[in-house]
Amino acid sequence: MKPDFTTLSRDNIVAFLGDIFERCGDEEYLGEPVTMAQHMLQGATIAEQNGLDEEIIVGALLHDIGHFTSEFGTFSMDDTEDRFHEEAGAEVLAEFFPSVITDCVRYHVAAKRYLCATKPDYFGRLSEASIHSLNLQGGPMNAEEVAEFEKNPNLKKIVQVRYLDEAGKRPDMETPDFWHFAPMVQRIVDAHCPA
Repeated sequence: MKPDFTTLSRDNIVAFLGDIFERCGDEEYLGEPVTMAQHMLQGATIAEQNGLDEEIIVGALLHDIGHFTSEFGTFSMDDTEDRFHEEAGAEVLAEFFPSVITDCVRYHVAAKRYLCATKPDYFGRLSEASIHSLNLQGGPMNAEEVAEFEKNPNLKKIVQVRYLDEAGKRPDMETPDFWHFAPMVQRIVDAHCPA
């Protein structure tokens, strides 16, 4: 039975997210050789192993949570099915997480388009499935889009999460489960939503 999104609070949001990882994480990740949970856990694990800050680790852990918006009970948005997963995920997390986390979620797709426009070697990092989605997402940004994107105060962290997104697609990589990261997620929630 799905938890009720309408009862979420700073005290149970982390358990709610962990439950989604456990129940839905085995879903296929869009043609990649890993599941959805493996993909997000790999990004978070690589960030942790490289000593990146907790905002980057949690941003990587949750960047694709919008793929599971059907799990958010009675949560509704206009035309939810037509919205992109990155926007849906950011909207779901906005009440509980600071803008740096929601921006990493909301703009991780745009960051791929940005990096393809500004770092020519980045395209070589993309998997076949990621190249396919890039084309569907509008291809590399034009100069006007790049200039606008660079105004985001969280740009550096968004880009870091994007690199972790591309790195988290290894079928042979072992990671801890969601609960390893849960205390870190809770610290960020508590700092954003003081009691």
